[in-house]
Amino acid sequence: MTPLQNLSVEQLRKLIPLKEQIETLQGEIEAITGGGGSAAPEIPKRRGRKKMSRSEAARIAVTARWAKVRAAKAGAAPKKKSKFSAAHRAALAAAQKARWAKVRAEG
Repeated sequence: MTPLQNLSVEQLRKLIPLKEQIETLQGEIEAITGGGGSAAPEIPKRRGRKKMSRSEAARIAVTARWAKVRAAKAGAAPKKKSKFSAAHRAALAAAQKARWAKVRAEG
């Protein structure tokens, strides 16, 4: 069979009605024979829904509540960081320099 990529537009236009005709005939054949032409084994259907234990349902409910709490916290504005003033930073730097000077003098 020729790959469809190598066919021209005219050839593709001729193929469309033929393909439709093949599909309708296959549908008629399946209707007449009862559709038993498939070789695949039938999969048994499940009966009802699987029951969930109460402990499992409770665990899921707790998880959902915590997710709601976390979502509410995420939406809140973040805390602002406390910033040192320039004078306070200078005082800290001076104290650190004094400590290092003392260590160097001893060492």
